[in-house]
Amino acid sequence: MQQASGRAWAIFVVGSAGFVLSMFYRVSLSVIAPHITKDLGLDPAQLSDLTASFFYTFAACQIPLGLVLDRVGIRWPMAGLSLVGAGAAAWFAGTGGHVDAITARALLGLGMSCGLMGPLSLFARWFPPRLFATITALLVAVGAMGQVLASTPLALLDQAVGWRHSYLIFAGINLIQAVAVLLVVRDDPPGWEPPAPAAENPLRGLGRLLRMPAYWGISLGTFCRFGCLMAVQGLWAGPFIIYGLSYSSVEAGNALLCLSVGYMVALPLSGRLSDQWLRSRKWVIAPSLLLFSAIFLSMVWWRPGMSLWWIYVGFTLLGMSNAPGQIMYAHIKELVPRQYTSTAMTGVNLYTMLGPAVFMQITGLIIKSEAGSLAGPGPFVPAWLFLAATMLGAGLVYLFIPDSRAEDS
Repeated sequence: MQQASGRAWAIFVVGSAGFVLSMFYRVSLSVIAPHITKDLGLDPAQLSDLTASFFYTFAACQIPLGLVLDRVGIRWPMAGLSLVGAGAAAWFAGTGGHVDAITARALLGLGMSCGLMGPLSLFARWFPPRLFATITALLVAVGAMGQVLASTPLALLDQAVGWRHSYLIFAGINLIQAVAVLLVVRDDPPGWEPPAPAAENPLRGLGRLLRMPAYWGISLGTFCRFGCLMAVQGLWAGPFIIYGLSYSSVEAGNALLCLSVGYMVALPLSGRLSDQWLRSRKWVIAPSLLLFSAIFLSMVWWRPGMSLWWIYVGFTLLGMSNAPGQIMYAHIKELVPRQYTSTAMTGVNLYTMLGPAVFMQITGLIIKSEAGSLAGPGPFVPAWLFLAATMLGAGLVYLFIPDSRAEDS
């Protein structure tokens, strides 16, 4: 297969739509949290539980999902889980209490658990191997639009129709996407010779993966890089810029926008760098992890009165240095036999999804303050040093992982 077919690109569109929904649901509670809290009578701890339930269910599904995708196929699990997501979103829209809402959000995490791994498993079959990292990066760049939808657009929709009707609208979109999966997706392209299922017990195949040092090195890399990114983007960037550096909330929002733009722009560039220019996974990923560490270390010296442009440049580089992490899925895919492709990628994605919860909790313990009581950059310095050291360690470990290269066919 030398070039992608029309159906391959149609599959890309349908898969991207599902990933946009997944990214939307991950962060959609942020702008509607005040209304949900008031409507359901939640305290801050309960709101935190509500947010976390999505991620923990999502992460718990990854390894079982990989076994299913490798053994059963992709189309029907992907469509079925999308239907679960649509139903869970509708349930959440009509929820009446704390436990009910957590159950709905947990089911939503189950429904979205195939949003990235399903498309990646399809792309491994429908697109030339030499384009896999590029197409993966493009998928994530498109998926980032879900985060955009969960910000100002969702806030405006909430004002117009309320958060319940807003979720019902997205449940309807989710249902359409699930039907589109059934209509468009096929597991294998014409002429594809799928690898024969491994004769061994699938759990034994999982055991083989868990015994690979490279799997643990790549998992450590994605756990740290996405966890550190979310700890900043999803929690501490705003308080640091507003309370630590004495800038306005609008200026903090501009910095976060720079981070998102840097991330989205660098995704396809890093994929092309890996697939076609360097023809390497390791030597694109490892330097990016070390650059990520260096930027965190530089933030130790950020002070009130420094130029906003330096802050914007720093946050743009944070986003850009994180983008090559998506190539880790291509890296692990090329280090395992073809019959374990989905198991390997979902095994890595498990740690991608665990990272944000763990690093948000750890940095919260380090900073030990409510956002409103912070003053000056001092309270943030230990957290930046911790994140810098973490990414330095992850980058050094990655130097010892065997490289893989995009195939020509």
